[in-house]
Amino acid sequence: MSLPEPPVESACAPSGFNIVPPPGWDTVPLRNGTSEAIQRIVGKSVAQLPAGFPKDDIPKARLRLTKELKQTVRQARKSHGLTLYLPVERMHGIIIPASFVASEPLAAPTGDVAPEAVLRDLARDAEDASVREVDGTAAVRTLRRLAADPDNGVEVPTWRVQYTVPIPHSVPAQWLTFSFSTLIAPDMGTEFAEILVELFDAVMTTFRWSYA
Repeated sequence: MSLPEPPVESACAPSGFNIVPPPGWDTVPLRNGTSEAIQRIVGKSVAQLPAGFPKDDIPKARLRLTKELKQTVRQARKSHGLTLYLPVERMHGIIIPASFVASEPLAAPTGDVAPEAVLRDLARDAEDASVREVDGTAAVRTLRRLAADPDNGVEVPTWRVQYTVPIPHSVPAQWLTFSFSTLIAPDMGTEFAEILVELFDAVMTTFRWSYA
C-alpha cells in the first residue's frame, strides 16, 4: 500500500507499507478502484450462497450486500480510511461481522511533538492500552468495548482495537492508524470476539514498512 510522497526533507520516510490480511479476507481501496472491489466481493459472496438458496432471492441478496458494503465504505472514508479489509469467505455458514481500516497519514494529534510523547498521551488516556512494536516502530494498541447504539443503527455491543503507528522520519510528524472492530452478536459470545481480536493482533505482526 503506497503512501503520499513525503516532503524532500523526510526522504528517509517509508513510501508505503505491506500487511497480510487473514485467509478469506479481501481489501477495498478507498481512493481508487472502490466500485470494482465491491463488485468482486459481492460476486464472491453470492457464489458462496447455499445450494438450496432460492434463485429468485439472489438479486435481492446481491443488492443488500452491495448496500451494506457501500455503507461500510462511507463510514471508513469518514474516518480518513485508506484501505478497508473485510472477510469474504463464510465460517460455519456465516460471514464474520468484523473489519479493519488502515488510515491515510494523519498529522500528530497533539501538534509538533515527539512521537514518544504522543504515545504516552494515548496510552494514558485509554482504558486498555499497551505499547507494541510494529516493524521496529513503537506503536500504541488500545482496546475499547462499546455498548450498543440503536440510535445509530448499532444493535449489539462492539469491540474496537486500534494501533496508532508513527511514520518514521516523517516531517512534519505523521501517523497511521489501524482500527479493527467486531460486533458481539448474541449467538457469538465473548470468547469468539476475543479470538477475532487475537487474529487482528496476529495480522499486525505481519506489518512491514516499504521504501521506494
